[in-house]
Amino acid sequence: MKVLNRDTLEAVSATVPAPAYDRTQLRVGIVHFGVGGFHRAHQAMYVDRLMQDGTARDWAICGVGLLPGDRHMADVLQAQDGLYTLVTKHPDGTLEPRVIGSIARYLYGPADPAAVLDQMVDPAVRIVSLTVTEGGYHVNPVTGELDPAAPELQYDLAHPDEPSSMFGYVLAALRRRRAAGVPPFTVVSCDNIQGNGDVARAMLVAFARLQDPDLGGWIDGEVSFPNSMVDRITPATAAADRTMVATRFGIIDEWPVVAEPFVQWVLEDDFPTGRPPFQDAGVQMVDDVVPYEMMKLRLLNAGHQALCYLGYLAGYRYAHEVAADPLFRSFLLRYMREEAAPTLPPVPGVDLRDYQHQLVERFANAHVRDTLARLCAESSDRIPAWLVPVVVENLQAGGSVACSALVVAAWARYAEGTDEQGRPIEVVDQRRDRVMAAAGRQRQDGLAFLRDRTLFGDLVDDDRFVTAYRSALTDLHRDGARAALESLMAGARIH
Repeated sequence: MKVLNRDTLEAVSATVPAPAYDRTQLRVGIVHFGVGGFHRAHQAMYVDRLMQDGTARDWAICGVGLLPGDRHMADVLQAQDGLYTLVTKHPDGTLEPRVIGSIARYLYGPADPAAVLDQMVDPAVRIVSLTVTEGGYHVNPVTGELDPAAPELQYDLAHPDEPSSMFGYVLAALRRRRAAGVPPFTVVSCDNIQGNGDVARAMLVAFARLQDPDLGGWIDGEVSFPNSMVDRITPATAAADRTMVATRFGIIDEWPVVAEPFVQWVLEDDFPTGRPPFQDAGVQMVDDVVPYEMMKLRLLNAGHQALCYLGYLAGYRYAHEVAADPLFRSFLLRYMREEAAPTLPPVPGVDLRDYQHQLVERFANAHVRDTLARLCAESSDRIPAWLVPVVVENLQAGGSVACSALVVAAWARYAEGTDEQGRPIEVVDQRRDRVMAAAGRQRQDGLAFLRDRTLFGDLVDDDRFVTAYRSALTDLHRDGARAALESLMAGARIH
């Protein structure tokens, strides 16, 4: 059994596919904020593919962590020389391991902010990419404008040369590059936000204008923010995954990654200072990402929300368990067919009906073991971005909102903090106190949860949605999730 690092890589590669390229010759060309499981199963994997094929050696990744929880990632990746094991879990139980070597460096920002800025200012760095979650962009969900109230943003406004947030680091690095005559890097958002590049531009420019109006104008005119759509189901690494990598493959890896076989990256081709040949690794380089991202956000991401609260309340704990239940499966297909799909534009090369059924099969992959708790987390960032737009468009067009109303009601019931068996639910949400307080009032005031306009806009004023929501919440409180679903699905036929 080998502890994974550069000294053991040759021995590891005798049994598991591993980097065959000389990692000592790599040069950092990408700085990435938010190195979690998804980045390592997705973007870093694509770059590793290119390196294996003999290209992109000057596009190695320097990961950056800013949150307290990132310190452990720093310790692990530094001890393992940036190496980690990616295990693809196929539906038939086949495990496909590969050691990924594209992360050449990892920096923990709070420990050495100067090193992060020095790396970002290096002319060799031409891309700064982001997986900082939907909440990391500080968007007011009602106005769509920047909400600069977060303490880290307020700190960065007062200390522009001593950044603490991703916003602060990007602005400080761009300011220094501009002063040094170094062309700006391209900023690539890989988060699940519609128009993620446009949102990143708008929020960073707005923040820059608060800090330095001239810098804000320069960023708006000179920095590229291509949109992207990213997709791969990547559950959080569990202790069982570390044990599996050790026992099945003889590798001691403190932070492996497991993922489903499906992977997709659709990327707007707007990189003024260059990019890796992503298309050679399977990335779809396109002129317009919008149809793909709307498809993914409203079908896959909102589809996860359609299952997770109802499933958790009913006693399930994994996505595959819910997706295998015929009642929940039929409900998901009904939401996608009747409510999400009608709001979508045509997607080049995609049959939306086939895509919907493929999603259900992906969710049902029992070997991925994606937890419902992960899917239920940070709902106040997810529901407003993924589901509420579906509701709004259907209300405007006279379409169905019954499924969506049940999903919102299920979130409200979940936020009460106990499931139907009376067991406590750990609600994970940056607005946890607020949403739980509202949920705690709803047995006396049936619209208490829906009245939060920062989450739901004006839905509380729409009689049609309110009627569907009240009915769904009443069913959930009185009869439970399964009965509420049966009531909704009565007479529905899914083909």
